This record gives sequence, C-alpha cells and structure tokens, in this order.
Amino acid sequence: MKDNSGFFQRVYEVCRKIPEGRVTSYGAIAKYLGAARSARMVGWAMNSSRNFEDVPAHRVVNRNGMLTGKSHFGGSDAMQQLLESEGVSVKDLQIQNFQKYFWDPMKEISE
Repeated sequence: MKDNSGFFQRVYEVCRKIPEGRVTSYGAIAKYLGAARSARMVGWAMNSSRNFEDVPAHRVVNRNGMLTGKSHFGGSDAMQQLLESEGVSVKDLQIQNFQKYFWDPMKEISE
C-alpha cells in the first residue's frame, strides 16, 4: 500500500490556513497542491485528520457546498454546528450562499 503521509501533511497545512467562518472544497485543496484529480485523496486525508486537533476538517466540503464529511464527525450534527458557530449558514447539509464563504487556496495563499 502506498504511503500517503506526505500528501496528507500537505493537505493539513492548507486546511490549517482556512480562516474561521470560511470553507473550501476537497478539489480546491487538491488543485492547489498540484494534484487536481486527487480530491478523493484529500477526503481520505480529512477522514484521517481526527488524529490532529489543529486541523479544522469541518471547513472542507464538496464542490457544491454539501457537508459530505459529516459522517466522520461521529454521525452527529457536529460538523454543521461547528460551521454555524463560525457564522456559516447551513441548511439541509448544504452551505447556503456557498460562494460567499468559499475560500480558494489558489487565490488566498501566497507562497
């Protein structure tokens, strides 16, 4: 099995930069990392991120603003509650006015 720990660490570095009250997508992180077709692997990294308390995985959603990672928060509404506590509006597991909250690492992170 391939060791993805280096890629996962790079995903976590990007995720840690997402400001409170903003969200990004698995695909946006993958694209920023130069692996545009690896959105699913970013999802796997988010699933494994529960080992790191400083990774705000609740701020990563799918390209349509759906809370597809919800099941990795204990099957509760924790993901939605965390987002709402940061001022992000969520209804029926979807971020409302997604573009307002969307944070694009390609535009926001200057290396």
